[in-house]
Amino acid sequence: MSLFDTRRDQALPRLNAGEMAVARRYASGPERHFAAGEAIYHVGERQVPSYLVLAGSIDVWRHDGAGHLALTLSHESGGISGELNQLSGRPMLADGIAGKEGCTLLPIDADHLRSLVVDSAAVGETIMRAFILRRVALLSEPGSGPVIVGVAGSAAVTRLEGFLARNGMPYSVLDIQRDPEGQTIVDRFGLSHADLPILLCPDGNMLRQPTETEAGRCLGITPDYDDRLFDVAVIGAGPAGLATAVYAASEGLSVIVLDCRAFGGQAGASARIENYLGFPTGISGQALAGRAYTQALKFGAVIVIPAEVAALECVAPGDIDTPLTLRLVEGRAVRARSVVMSAGARYRRLEVAGIDTFESAGLYYWASPIEARLCAEEDVALVGGGNSAGQAVAFLSPKVKHVHLIVRGADLRQSMSRYLIDRIEALGNVSLHTHTEVIALNGDEQGHLAGIRVRDRHGNASNDYPLRHLFLFLGADPNTSCLGSCLAELDAKGFLVTGAEVGATWPLTQRRPTTFETSIPGLFAIGDVRSGSTKRVAAAVGEGASVVAELHRFLAPVSL
Repeated sequence: MSLFDTRRDQALPRLNAGEMAVARRYASGPERHFAAGEAIYHVGERQVPSYLVLAGSIDVWRHDGAGHLALTLSHESGGISGELNQLSGRPMLADGIAGKEGCTLLPIDADHLRSLVVDSAAVGETIMRAFILRRVALLSEPGSGPVIVGVAGSAAVTRLEGFLARNGMPYSVLDIQRDPEGQTIVDRFGLSHADLPILLCPDGNMLRQPTETEAGRCLGITPDYDDRLFDVAVIGAGPAGLATAVYAASEGLSVIVLDCRAFGGQAGASARIENYLGFPTGISGQALAGRAYTQALKFGAVIVIPAEVAALECVAPGDIDTPLTLRLVEGRAVRARSVVMSAGARYRRLEVAGIDTFESAGLYYWASPIEARLCAEEDVALVGGGNSAGQAVAFLSPKVKHVHLIVRGADLRQSMSRYLIDRIEALGNVSLHTHTEVIALNGDEQGHLAGIRVRDRHGNASNDYPLRHLFLFLGADPNTSCLGSCLAELDAKGFLVTGAEVGATWPLTQRRPTTFETSIPGLFAIGDVRSGSTKRVAAAVGEGASVVAELHRFLAPVSL
């Protein structure tokens, strides 16, 4: 049973006369009539407005990168077309064709649509719910978005799958070893195994061995943005950065968010967060981050993914009038009156030989449904004793044969919440190895992980475990490399110092730094990258909301 069978009225609402009158006020152009069978928009087309259906209907055809078409749904009179991409002007994931009687439509472009959903609470709620449900349907039902062609489970395919999944992009995989269509595509284009994987974008483009940046551009995940001066540039799209984007954009500030991989940060990789206020049954990190991402788009924040900041170019000490410049790895620059560092932290790695060989080839830094599928009914090992590790164990345990939980300490009590410890103790297929560390990784002929060697830190006895999947949850180090030559004050562990802790490096005499302001005026730090922060999702969200008041105070002299 599909989503449109269970929640059809919400996914395909039909506005009443009063709601139609409200929506009409936000039209971005005149009425347009399309004859039966006429194309209204095509997959891959950018800046397509939502259409309010005044008469007739729009047939929406699902369309994937391999050219498969299927009639998905129809928007009838009183309906409104589109899904989440309409809020940002990103490429269409389907074709829209006028129904058998043609249709009369009223366009509502992205800017006007955002105004509608913000200004009118009732109509806005109806539209946002419909757009979210439609995206969920695209993600859950095959046949939409790009197609990855390659060897399923290989490091390169797994990397692409993770990138697309964490950015909420529907996709499918054709395994050339099991799916005849996959090999047919390889033969049709005259490709060799050295060209794999390939990515077939819905607009017809094909990428060989694409990087995440190349895939993002082809699929429109990475939006175009102009050279305007933003009020706020946010580095990092984790909970703290997304909270900043939501609150700052909703209060009228122009905001751009930059992240090198995906929205959600480390929290987005959490299988289930059960102690976040307001979600008594828990929520996955990706679902929570996805909601925040959608809210930020709703209020007009520009979110650029993937976009890696190479360096922050600071101005002369004490100069608060000259904008800050962010130099991106790709060569472009972003200018902003203020910058919020919410880059979080980098995953810590094992200090063992050959670790690079196995990343995405049996070695993982998060546990998502993709990894769970790859290691189903197999033995796995997981290193780490924090909450993220506990959440991953609870998520993986029902899906795998056995979990070896490896921790360096004497027990889990110093670093893991009690509810997670109790849950792990109740699981019948989890073995806890305390005072233990991984000292070697072994691979097979294909370069995939084949086993690990562990050592008892007390007796130095070692054991080998033949397994193909190892999850690392070792914590993280502050991600401050993008500061470049900006000499912001750091603490002994490399975290950004803020507020009252800033010392003599502060350049202004007329005031002291505010709570989240670093030693560089106009550069703020929140979340895990900040010295003294509480490493919890709720705390990060709170800091993201709180910093906005400080941004207003800093920007006020510029805005007057």
